[in-house]
Amino acid sequence: MNTNTTITAPRGFQAGTAACGIKESGDLDVGLVVADTSCAAAGVFTTNRFCGAPIVVGREHLQNGKLRAIVVNSGCSNVATGRRGIADARKTCRIVADILGIHETQVLPASTGMIGKFLPMDKIEDGIREAVASLSDAPQAGQDFARAIMTTDLKIKQACERVKINRTTVTVAGCCKGSGMIAPNMATMLAYITTDAGLNQRRLRALLLAAADKTFNRVTVDECESTSDMVVAMASGMATDTSGGRAESYFAGALQAVCESLSYQIVRDGEGATRVLEVIVKGARSVREAHQAARAIAVSPLVKTAVHGGDPNWGRIIQALGQTEVAYKPDSVVVMLGKTVLFRKGAPAPGLSESKLEKLMDRKHVAITVDLNAGAASDRVLTCDLSRDYVKINADYRT
Repeated sequence: MNTNTTITAPRGFQAGTAACGIKESGDLDVGLVVADTSCAAAGVFTTNRFCGAPIVVGREHLQNGKLRAIVVNSGCSNVATGRRGIADARKTCRIVADILGIHETQVLPASTGMIGKFLPMDKIEDGIREAVASLSDAPQAGQDFARAIMTTDLKIKQACERVKINRTTVTVAGCCKGSGMIAPNMATMLAYITTDAGLNQRRLRALLLAAADKTFNRVTVDECESTSDMVVAMASGMATDTSGGRAESYFAGALQAVCESLSYQIVRDGEGATRVLEVIVKGARSVREAHQAARAIAVSPLVKTAVHGGDPNWGRIIQALGQTEVAYKPDSVVVMLGKTVLFRKGAPAPGLSESKLEKLMDRKHVAITVDLNAGAASDRVLTCDLSRDYVKINADYRT
């Protein structure tokens, strides 16, 4: 039985890492994922207009829908670095390609870390050579890759799903990094997914977009969209063909489960976070309006600080909802904490027990549900509390 649950779990993938000195801590800071053969590949990238050089190059390299390798460095994001930054991203791909004997457009680059610093290319090249020398499909190699891409993350974030398709086990595995500067407008961070399913780039991209929209696009830590966001998937096809029909549906379910797990782990590991806040809005006229309402509540500093303090302050929830342009009648809105009604018919619910509410707020996962009673659509946004530690981490980030 295969017990590997890392990014090297699907057939046809290896990972390698190195500590080349970008991080002053001496931790791993270069990671490679290399496929045995050319893979169908798809990616979704940040819409931030100050996107990093690796985003520019990565979009170009994914145009033909094929990849053999992903190269990531942490500790320097290669953002706002002008023409030199683009040249360095291309050179990074070229170094990998030359060592592996592939074309540089089959390599996707990524960088994460401080904005406005140039890549130390001598260190990068040494790190890439060391990472190639360590390539392996062993679980530890996948674990090390997930660690190498971390910046302010406190925990490694990985997920794996296995599903039987055409009498064959298909594996979908992924890892990601992300803790702060999290606000999706496609994804939220760096996320990499491998699978041994077989399907073409067009279908892989469609399924990745759908999965990302329901998961990565539904989380926020600080509502700051990163300049380096990407979600990239590679399919080796070494297990079985999953194109079309029931097989594709099973694969899509596994892909979404991996994305759901990874996105939840990001929120749980949000900078300074102590609790996950789930905001569910139902009874909206449309999914768009349900999302708008849920997001307004989830990003409210007043709501997030109340959750951190364990304060069941439903007034902050209706305040955040009230500033949206979503259609509803205030007297029809119902607000719930878990299964306990806090607010209905335009007033506090009778008989509220403060001690009971405080216990509900003291959980690691706090769920707020708002029923607008204006339609049949619903949506959900995940976030975390806003703590003193978040301010400290980001106040001291450079110094």
